[in-house]
Amino acid sequence: MLTTVYSIALSGIEGYLVKVEVNMHQGMPNWEIVGLPGVSIREAKDRVRTAIRNSGFDITSKNIVINLAPAYTRKEGSSFDLPIAIGILADFHFIPMEELKEYIFLGELSLDGKVNAVNGVLPMCIEAKKLGIKKIVVPYENRIEAGMVQGIEVYPAESLEELVKHLQGEKRICKFVTQEEEWLNINQNEVLDFADVKGQESAKRALEIAVAGGHNLLMVGSPGCGKTMLAKRLPSIMPDLSFEEMMEITKIHSVAGLLNIEKPIILQRPFRSPHHTITSTALVGGGQNPKPGEMSLAHLGVLFLDEFSEYKRSALESMRVPLEDRRVTVSRVNATYSYPCNFMLIASMNPCPCGNYGNPIKRCTCTPYQRENYWKKLSGPLLDRIDIEIEMLPVEFEKMTSKEKGESSKVMKERVNIAREVQRKRYENVGIYSNAEMTPAMITKFCSLSQEAQKMLQISFEKLGLSARAFEKVMKVSRTIADIEGTKNVEVSHVAEAIQYRALDRKMY
Repeated sequence: MLTTVYSIALSGIEGYLVKVEVNMHQGMPNWEIVGLPGVSIREAKDRVRTAIRNSGFDITSKNIVINLAPAYTRKEGSSFDLPIAIGILADFHFIPMEELKEYIFLGELSLDGKVNAVNGVLPMCIEAKKLGIKKIVVPYENRIEAGMVQGIEVYPAESLEELVKHLQGEKRICKFVTQEEEWLNINQNEVLDFADVKGQESAKRALEIAVAGGHNLLMVGSPGCGKTMLAKRLPSIMPDLSFEEMMEITKIHSVAGLLNIEKPIILQRPFRSPHHTITSTALVGGGQNPKPGEMSLAHLGVLFLDEFSEYKRSALESMRVPLEDRRVTVSRVNATYSYPCNFMLIASMNPCPCGNYGNPIKRCTCTPYQRENYWKKLSGPLLDRIDIEIEMLPVEFEKMTSKEKGESSKVMKERVNIAREVQRKRYENVGIYSNAEMTPAMITKFCSLSQEAQKMLQISFEKLGLSARAFEKVMKVSRTIADIEGTKNVEVSHVAEAIQYRALDRKMY
């Protein structure tokens, strides 16, 4: 007899329908799972068999074949335990067949029959809604995450026995209902304020421009001048997330298994700060069981790389294509996975091995050869993908001891939000969020230069030897500065400031 139960599998952060087909016939007692199952799915037969028996259901030993269709895609994870168990119990006539067509089943089983939480429930529920399936059974711990998708009925199951009684009509599980306001009002993490930073006004200005336009930024300065302190305050001026952006970020964290069960939605833009010993795989994504890397976890937020020159060159070079495409593609023998990674890269580093090159107080002990080799850890093509480069000097004693507060994050964020709103309206029909995402055709359309600004840009292009990519970066940053100033056209002062942020790597080389 053949029984079909429906579930959802993931490819990257997108779901697709899987038919779990269970066929039982006479023969030598044996369980076989086919359809390109991963290791955790092949082990499911022992978990499921024990869970069924410990839930009080007597299943005689028969030859059971379980197929996960489509068979040409590899399936990973333990979320197929529950649909496999339901399919077997239906084949033994414990569950009415007609009930199964209305549901999607997700969940891992303990040996005692308890239904455990799984990763990626949010994108699975979104896919179920797209497919027009109205009912979905999820683990009880995933109920809040699943409840964020409006338009489907969520049934949280705590145990296999409870779910069988529900499907038999003996004791129904109550639908989980949540209001959008409930999880949008979850307390957010406290953020640091720029008002506490003494001095470094030019660096604050550069960071504000970077956030306003979504630009990549590199800070170079002596140890202790405030690079990390400034970077950690970036979340306080990041623009507010729209609901669509919240869902997009939450999907990625759900697949990675990083969601808090009590706070299952990401309400703030991500700020990821991996250690410099990180591997290329952890940064980009992938692995034996492919998952999003740090670049994707920073999607629509900030990826902060402190001690930029200390990262492995292979890891840094792996960022070059994603920085341009804003998407990571991980290819494996059996499948190709794609993850979005539209993030702001904020990096910081010392100017030389000793850290004192350019310091007006301390003498640099490095030779020109050492300084040159230190900067050669960063390739030219990688530096070319950074929009803004700033040099930071130590804070003067008078500013350090001053009791006067600096400009607050609240004031800076107001300007950022105004600039972002201008960009939102400008790009609402072209599918991008910020100036940093403009294509060459968009630059021509939206970056109108005055005659004086064009003349200055031409002179700077020839003197600095800017590449075509660097030219585009200058145009994008100029557009952002004009948006902050509330100017429709890009003026000569905007271009001059943008060019100022491109000269640092030429100086260091």
